[in-house]
Amino acid sequence: MCGIFGVVGVDGAARLTYLGLYALQHRGQESAGIVAVDATGHVAAHRGMGLVQDVFPPAVLEALKGDVAVGHTRYSTTGSSVLANAQPGVVNYHAGPLALAHNGNLTNAAELRGDLVRKGSIFQSSSDSEVIVHLIARSEARRPEDQILDALERVEGAYSLLLTIGRTMYAIVDPRGFRPLTLGQLGRGWVLSSETCALDILGARVVRELAPGEWLKIEDSRVVDLPSLPVKEHRRCVFELIYFSRPDSVVFSESVDRVRRDLGRQLAREHPAPGADCVFSVPDSSNAMALGFAEVSGIKLEYGLIRNHYVGRTFINPGQEARDAQVRIKFNPVRDVIQGKSVVMVDDSLVRGTTSRSLVRMVREAGAREIHFRVSSPPITGPCHYGIDTPTRAELIAATQDHEAIRRHLGVETLGYLSESGMRRAVGGQPWRYCDACFTGRYPTALPEAMEPAPEPVLMAEPSRR
Repeated sequence: MCGIFGVVGVDGAARLTYLGLYALQHRGQESAGIVAVDATGHVAAHRGMGLVQDVFPPAVLEALKGDVAVGHTRYSTTGSSVLANAQPGVVNYHAGPLALAHNGNLTNAAELRGDLVRKGSIFQSSSDSEVIVHLIARSEARRPEDQILDALERVEGAYSLLLTIGRTMYAIVDPRGFRPLTLGQLGRGWVLSSETCALDILGARVVRELAPGEWLKIEDSRVVDLPSLPVKEHRRCVFELIYFSRPDSVVFSESVDRVRRDLGRQLAREHPAPGADCVFSVPDSSNAMALGFAEVSGIKLEYGLIRNHYVGRTFINPGQEARDAQVRIKFNPVRDVIQGKSVVMVDDSLVRGTTSRSLVRMVREAGAREIHFRVSSPPITGPCHYGIDTPTRAELIAATQDHEAIRRHLGVETLGYLSESGMRRAVGGQPWRYCDACFTGRYPTALPEAMEPAPEPVLMAEPSRR
């Protein structure tokens, strides 16, 4: 999962891109990069490890001149967390410098990479995104659009792309539409973003969200619609609405805040907690879910956990040690709210269970009499191969433990997951147009053998220790 942002036809494009990436920081915290193109076609680029504000001090931004820019915040799924894998990547190309920013994950990247290496390609990174660049370079088509199309016809999986060739920008969404990408207008210029919240920070007007398979070209400040990619069954990532996107964004034509409130309401209907004194969220992505739960249940909403906003999202840190170390730095209980109370803790999802277990222990130490843990999504039983860092079933607690074992592992009195049907009712969008493979095992693409999920979960009496 990454954040991509582009500006065309606006002076100081890099500075605007910096602001856009700042708004998309929640989508990736490992590295950030911006490529800017000036009126002569000269390219200036800067990439670095860490947060946007640290990678781009004022002097660096000042050197990125031009009215075209593309930016990226990275959360690694394929390729390690090193500078070589930071994006946007820039290469020399016969039609001008080519820069690429990619959000998603290619399921056949390893196969394509092996074939390209055998044919003489030399890779500079371990990122799957570089595969697209090599495929473009090896195309025998004459026009850049046809070369891009040749490349995309060979890749499978999730990709929302911003690609510049010289001063021309291309925006492309894969035919299933796994990842969001929105077009906005700023004065006479154009802005593209993974989420609408990053358009808001600039005061840009939302024009439209790109449909699955849609791609367009922006050249000389004109938007040109190119022929759509071959039609495939739409499968938008439902986890974008449950967890990744900011609540003030509109994603897949849905208000993220509205969806999350409805998830919480449905959760309260399915798993009430009669007798509980208060309900609170595990902030911040489940705030709206706790609001919905409190509304339907009638249980008083409280601030039971306070989040330190100077610490990043624990789930999207690349290593488990980093996640564990950040829990106590990131959260602190409000003892006056919790002590002696029966509390309902509402979270958006339960992935590995390690962070949740630490939080439950923290709430218990703050004096909670009872803890009822409620999860606003179904059990995650399968890895995501489309841009979320859950590469193996062994990392997913619901894939290896039964319900009672998970409850004991967390150390709570009761545990309730939202049902699959409840999730569908809350999210809406009929007919169902979302990828929910992490909950159901129904993967919308063929997977390489090494990626194939195990046919059935393994149920264990006691939780494994890592």
